[in-house]
Amino acid sequence: MESDCRIPVACCRPRVLVLHALFWGLVSLRVFGAALLSEEKTTAVKPVVAPCWLLEEFIVTGECVRCNDFDSKSQTACRQTGYVEKVNCTKSSREEYKSCRSALMEEHLFWKFEAAMLALTVLFAVLVVFRQRWLDRLASEKVRRQIESI
Repeated sequence: MESDCRIPVACCRPRVLVLHALFWGLVSLRVFGAALLSEEKTTAVKPVVAPCWLLEEFIVTGECVRCNDFDSKSQTACRQTGYVEKVNCTKSSREEYKSCRSALMEEHLFWKFEAAMLALTVLFAVLVVFRQRWLDRLASEKVRRQIESI
């Protein structure tokens, strides 16, 4: 009689189990080690003075525009989204740049997300069809074997 066990016998061998444990141990060490190293590096960084727009009211004086290549490397506000807007803090009267999200960038990200979801839908639909065909083939072979054994 055929077993209904879905775990292949080859996966339960000690050598395979040791290889799986070693692989996942190395993956975990890599992930958690990188996290620990990044925490150690961030503690050595000098504290940065908070921008005025985080601490007080501000007025947007310049619209959200894309940063050029030079500004992307030199201004910290440009590094986050690639777009900045000029703000004027009301209490300190300082003008600073604040990172912002452009409508064009948001639309571009939306369509990228939609395309990725469509691709995943098609991929998983194809996988479901192939798996269903494979299961149907297995069921018909099982029925054929049972009929032949009679």
